Amino acid sequence: MLTAPKDTYTISWRDGVVHMIDQRVLPDRFEVLELTDYRQVADAIRTMAVRGAPAIGVSAALGLALAAQEALAGPPAEFFERLRAAGQTLRETRPTAVNLFWAIDRVLRVAESQAGDPERAAAAVLAEALAMQEEDVLANRAMGAFGGPLLPEGGNVLTHCNTGSLATVYYGTALGVIRNAFEDGKQLHVWVDETRPRLQGMKLTAWECRELGIPATVISDNMAGWAMRQGKVDAVIVGADRIAANGDTANKIGTYAAAVLAQAHQIPFYVAAPLSTVDFSLATGAEIPIEERAADEVTHVNGVQVAPDGAQVYNPAFDVTPAGLITAIITDRAVVYPPYTENLARLREA
Repeated sequence: MLTAPKDTYTISWRDGVVHMIDQRVLPDRFEVLELTDYRQVADAIRTMAVRGAPAIGVSAALGLALAAQEALAGPPAEFFERLRAAGQTLRETRPTAVNLFWAIDRVLRVAESQAGDPERAAAAVLAEALAMQEEDVLANRAMGAFGGPLLPEGGNVLTHCNTGSLATVYYGTALGVIRNAFEDGKQLHVWVDETRPRLQGMKLTAWECRELGIPATVISDNMAGWAMRQGKVDAVIVGADRIAANGDTANKIGTYAAAVLAQAHQIPFYVAAPLSTVDFSLATGAEIPIEERAADEVTHVNGVQVAPDGAQVYNPAFDVTPAGLITAIITDRAVVYPPYTENLARLREA
């Protein structure tokens, strides 16, 4: 039975190398990539060796630390130009998860504050990236503590996609909330949506639940409504890749359907994400850019073609759940209830 080393960070920095769990090969194999170039980090994000908004953000920050080391070897006058170019390469990997852009902007601001001194800037970039790594772990723990009490004792909780340690540096967002409740002694059972087309629920969430000892059952995405109709779901909790200022939430494709079903069956629907996932520059979810991915993610399963030759495919990676379908947003600062425009803004200013 494949198991992972306990308390392993999804992304870490050791001796000038970015270490990253390769999520593409789970649950068949547990492999750790060793990346020495920011271009490798960009490729890992693009190909989903790493995925999950918080994990992508920290990966990009550590990628810039690699870029800074590389730029130090070149002419000092070109250092900041090369660092900004690396940031642009990382920005172009995936468009929806706002943590990616937030992390790059934060690291570049720190670098550019170092009065044009490349050595100090490179050190500051690494220090900031490592600080973000540890902040993510603390944020996930905080979300778990805030959200765990919302889950019912003996309840059945439905998840969509993967929101555990693999989607973060460590511990998780939505699955972190479930984990916190379970560690506090609540007897929970998790319904794991398989999450087509890449099956992150079945491949990653089910594996993480097994590693943690949390009872879990995989269902195909189209079974969720019937499970709710039978009274088998007491709460739904998902993560987020970007939240607009009004609470509209972009998450893995299929989340919107789960939210509609939850409302129809009067089941609470929670979103768990750090405050950094809220993009206050966007008034509503209509402004969130939605990534479209390659057709073969739909036409093939584990490399085996399952669709007719020439089949046309529409493959958005995310959808947007309107704020009106969300019971509460669990952040690392507090649980936020409607009206989201006012309450998210108030939390930001606190």
